[in-house]
Amino acid sequence: MAQINVDIKPRGIASAYVEAPFDEGKEALAEQGYKIISLEENAKLRMQEGKDTYVSRNGNWVKEGVIYVLNKGIFLAKNSPIMADAKKATDCHRKNQEFYLTNEQVEQALADSVELNVESIPTNRFADDKITVYAFGDSAKEYGEFLKEAGINEMPVYLANIGEKPFARQMWLGDLGNWSGLSGDGRYLDCSGRVRGVRESAEGAAKNFEAYTPAQIAKALKSKGLSGIENILTEALRQ
Repeated sequence: MAQINVDIKPRGIASAYVEAPFDEGKEALAEQGYKIISLEENAKLRMQEGKDTYVSRNGNWVKEGVIYVLNKGIFLAKNSPIMADAKKATDCHRKNQEFYLTNEQVEQALADSVELNVESIPTNRFADDKITVYAFGDSAKEYGEFLKEAGINEMPVYLANIGEKPFARQMWLGDLGNWSGLSGDGRYLDCSGRVRGVRESAEGAAKNFEAYTPAQIAKALKSKGLSGIENILTEALRQ
């Protein structure tokens, strides 16, 4: 059984990760009540925890998938076919094969999707770009500002080549050290990658409206001429 590492305790978003093949990690997290984290939840979690924490400095699989369809394009989809059949998809990668899709699977995935047709997205345009708005939702603008404050001016988008038959790959959200890239090109679900799950406790949900990110705290302190104490304040709040 894969070992679960609960590195973020409940205070808004609670999260844990497993270093295991995707199918095993997904199953282990589900047994403990965690669902695979989404891109938007991952962005919120990073802002909640800060740019220098483990979740920000390490990438992980997310629940969204990347759909490759000849003569149509490449799409980011919230309804990843891999999520519905993680073992089969991971077994395909174990055999160095693609996880090919039926026409029905393609239709279902593309019903809620956005085309990935760029190589990078400026972080100061996250609120206006259709891809980042789709990926990060209402947190797009704030996450772009978070990345920019971390020294990231552009977020790269990594994609594979389209094949003759439609196939899916899972999305990986890169770490801040690698510009927090959207990586939809990886065919390595079988490797011991980082599978991150998320759940919200009743306590966290009740207090969520009072939660502020480290970036928001730093900005507020700066406006009051109190720059420099945000790290001390944030650490005290976490205790």
